[in-house]
Formats: sequence, structure tokens, C-alpha cells
Amino acid sequence: MELIKSLKKNTMILLLITIIILYFILKDNFNSIIKALSSMDYIYLIIAIAFFLLSIITKAYVNYKTVADAKKISLKEAIKHNVITQFFNGITPFSSGGQPMEIYMLTEHGIKASQATNITIQNFIFYQTALVIYGVLAVSYNAIFHIFPNIPFLRRLTLIGFSVNILVAMALFLITFSSKMTTKVSHAVITFLTKIKIVKDKEKTKLKWDEKLKEFHNSAKALRKRKKLFVGGVILNIISLTCLYIVPMFVVYSLHDFTSLNVADTLTASAYVLIIGAFVPIPGASGGIEYGFLKFFGNFLSSGIIPAVLLVWRFITYYFGMILGAIAFSLEKKGD
Repeated sequence: MELIKSLKKNTMILLLITIIILYFILKDNFNSIIKALSSMDYIYLIIAIAFFLLSIITKAYVNYKTVADAKKISLKEAIKHNVITQFFNGITPFSSGGQPMEIYMLTEHGIKASQATNITIQNFIFYQTALVIYGVLAVSYNAIFHIFPNIPFLRRLTLIGFSVNILVAMALFLITFSSKMTTKVSHAVITFLTKIKIVKDKEKTKLKWDEKLKEFHNSAKALRKRKKLFVGGVILNIISLTCLYIVPMFVVYSLHDFTSLNVADTLTASAYVLIIGAFVPIPGASGGIEYGFLKFFGNFLSSGIIPAVLLVWRFITYYFGMILGAIAFSLEKKGD
């Protein structure tokens, strides 16, 4: 019941945010947006959706391969888990709800909670490593070709988002190679947070973090023995991100514009948009994602077409995935 109440609350918040965002997007361009959407070439729209689905399937395949005993989970079940995880990520701040749900679903297949936690952590390591690699490539590409203008506010947002991803990746590797150092750092941070009254119970918080860090360290340690899995997991996550990042180009094609975007610019702009979304503390990074999309893709697309592109792209890559996840979760509950 508590879960259902939380889902309803988050869904209402997300719905309210969505209505506000739609208002600001549509209020000045309603007629031109409707005209653009009504003239879409649905072949390219289907291709855009296909790439999004391929992104989900590729990531699900990584999850499937990470499970040591593949007999306990099929690829079909891994795909279902992935879309349900996407739903819970989509309705929680910082995408924090997906991993606990993933662990729970794995335990429902007879996998021990400790092993399910290890699998989830390993998948997170793959994804975060791929995300940082993509971010480095995108930032390097822009530094060489200067495809985005030097706008101070956007530069600061990108720097913050990129720093968040880098720090998370560094923390993961620090945990992998030095659990003692990580424990010392976490204790120092907790002590500082206690002094400024953010943490109330210092010792209880330390014990909680020690337990979580131990789980991360054990997972990362196990992964070091499976080097092929690590390399394969990172590569497949990069492929998954590529499939996701290329979607805007085919949405633009569906609106009969074949010259404004190329593959490299699309992948770079998408990576920048997701970098900004990394630190927006709202379900789906709503508001920040839309702002980033308008600003980065606005360098290539006309003001007449970009609101329509944003609406279609956001529906495919966020709301469509949420709908699939909600349906899969509903069927899962009925199956119980």
C-alpha cells in the first residue's frame, strides 16, 4: 500500500510538471506545432521508436548476461525488468527508484538478495562508465569543432552535470580498489554533515553507509574477475546510449528536415542534454531536460520546428517508456 501511495503521489507531481512544461512550449507556437505534427512522415517516426526500443533491449541484454545463472531469468524477463525499472526511475527524483525495484524483481526469480544487489551494482557500474566515456567524447568533440556557442550559464550547467558523472565514476572505482580509503572519506563527509545539522544520527548513518559500501566493494571485486563481462557490459551500454541519443535525428527527419542534423552533432547534443539532466532533482529531470534540449538542439534547428521535435522526442524517450513500464508493472502485479 505504501508503494502504491508513493506511486500515486509521484505520478501526480509528474503530471503537474508535465502540464506546466507543455503550457510554456505550446503557448506561443500552438498552431505551428500542430501543423508540423500533422505533416509528419511516420516511417521516420517508427524508426525513431525502433531505436529507442533497441536501446531498451540492448541494456536488458546486459542485465541478462550479468546474471550468473541465466536459467533463472530469460531475456524476455530481463526486457520486462528493464521497462519496469525505467518506469520507477522515471517517477522518482535522480532516478532513484529503479535499482531497489530491480533487486526486488531478481529476488522474485529465486536469486539471493545479496546476489541481486551485486548484479544491480555491476549493471550500474557498466552504465556509469559508458555514460562518462560518452560525456568525455561529446565534450572533446565540442572543444574541437565548437558546435555550441560559449554561453556562460549553459557552460556552468554542463560543467556541474559532467562533474557529477565524473565524481560518481571516480567513487565507483575508488570503492573497487580501496574500500578503506572510501570508508574514511565517507566517514569524514558524514561527520561534516552532522556538524552542519544535515545528518542527525552520525553513528547510525555511518553503519548504514559502511554496509552499502561493503556491498559495492564486493560487487566491484567480483566484477574484476569477470573482465570480459565488464568490457562487454560497457560496450553494450555505449551502444544502448547511441541508440537513445540518435532518436532526435529521425524525429527531425520525420518533419521533412534532412539537412539540419548529422549523426555526430545529434549524438553530441543528446549527450550534453543528458549531462544537464544528471543533477536535476525532479522525476525525469523534467524542466532541465527540456531546457537543455531547446538550447543545444536550437543551434541546429529553426525556432519553428524545434518545439515539435522536443515534444515528439520527449514522448518517445521518456513518456513512452514510462507507459510501457507501467503496463509491464501492472501485468506483473496481476501475475502475483
